[in-house]
Amino acid sequence: MTFGQLEILVALADARGFTLAAQRLGITQSAVSHAIKSLETEFGTELVVRRHVQVDFTEIGIRLLSRAREILGLSETMRQEAASFRGLKMGSVRVASFGPSSSLHLLPNILAEFRKAYPEIDVYVEEGPDEEVVRWIEERKVDLGFVVLPDDRFETYPLIEDQFVALIPRDHVLADQPAVKLKEICDHPFIMTEAGSEGGIAQLFSNAGLRPTTRSKTSQVLSTMALVSQGEGVAVVAELALPLTTGFAGFKVKPLAPLKKRSVGLALHSNEQATPATRAFIQTALSLKKRKSLLLPPSDNPLTINIEKG
Repeated sequence: MTFGQLEILVALADARGFTLAAQRLGITQSAVSHAIKSLETEFGTELVVRRHVQVDFTEIGIRLLSRAREILGLSETMRQEAASFRGLKMGSVRVASFGPSSSLHLLPNILAEFRKAYPEIDVYVEEGPDEEVVRWIEERKVDLGFVVLPDDRFETYPLIEDQFVALIPRDHVLADQPAVKLKEICDHPFIMTEAGSEGGIAQLFSNAGLRPTTRSKTSQVLSTMALVSQGEGVAVVAELALPLTTGFAGFKVKPLAPLKKRSVGLALHSNEQATPATRAFIQTALSLKKRKSLLLPPSDNPLTINIEKG
């Protein structure tokens, strides 16, 4: 077993096919096949199931893939620590992000500050739904990611706290209230967004012993906002999930009563095993948090959606 074989195994998992994995690595497809066959021979078991278009990993293949990512991650940590000892600021960091909450509201300032301090470190960002980000961290596909807290599976660093808000059509009976109760929302057609916050939203109603009258389900927050704007129903979303600009003017954003908060932060397996670049990224985010500079101020961002209180 070599580092090269483990890198090919990981590349195959990410590419889901021998041809694309070979292209990404700059080697021949036969070299990829040979490396996988060698690993399967050494381990005495099949790691992947070869299909016509793509490959699927076997149960043991999935388990060993996680170990391969861990080994390669530790190797990168050693390389970066040696470079750091020589006074070189280099390396890379892979960050997972979910939707507007982190990609639009948190990442821009963190990336700008990080790249200013560490111009030689490459940052790779992968975006996906909340659950997928968590899976990427678990599988070590990324070095760290933005998650909804608390999450006891990882070492976490809280960054910001926002709240769940109600989206109400402008001509709706609830539109002029300073705040909206969950019980009141249950009296009207409800639009459930499945764009990452569905679990948290469902938990809000469950904890209150309530069940909304769900008439529609959307896969994107923008779709939710469009339906609410057209008067199709009311919705609940996380405040940071609202994009910076919408194109819709037919709804109001109201706080819930009582206030329902949500915490977002960075998560990783272990700070001790993290690369210097990963630790530097975390420290950059925490520094911005301390300076209250994680988010763009409203004066610099005229497209920010304001919560109406009346």
